[in-house]
Amino acid sequence: MLGGAEIVVDGKKIEPGQSYTYKGAMFSDVPNMAFVFGYTNASWTLRADLINEYACRLINYMDMYGLGSATPRLDAGPHEDKPFADFSSGYFQRANHLLPKQTSKAPWKQNQSYGHDIMDLRYGRIEDGVLEFKKRPAATELAAPSREAVAAE
Repeated sequence: MLGGAEIVVDGKKIEPGQSYTYKGAMFSDVPNMAFVFGYTNASWTLRADLINEYACRLINYMDMYGLGSATPRLDAGPHEDKPFADFSSGYFQRANHLLPKQTSKAPWKQNQSYGHDIMDLRYGRIEDGVLEFKKRPAATELAAPSREAVAAE
């Protein structure tokens, strides 16, 4: 998954196999990161294009509202864990522990349906109550050294 890239959030390593997939494009609790995984039952690029389009919509939305991060948050309520892909091929079965999980309910479920994905990824609301947004830090906050850094000098 992800070509072996290591994901670290706030100093904590994130294991994709312990995460959940949001809209089949982002990992739970990982801000500002999207990945592309196409269809297993249709043209790979159909879904790849929709995910890339969604990522651009999300970035544009964040820019428009001065947001610095978008993080998918799975609520603590009960949910049924399902494998990343409903695909019986041996190579998927052997890699299940490396792949994020999905649930049985949107937006944590991959439908493998182009019609559904068009409505969700191309036309669906960006603010869906699942993405947690944080404001972009002010330019002065980014440029000013911290008190600890000044004291250490």
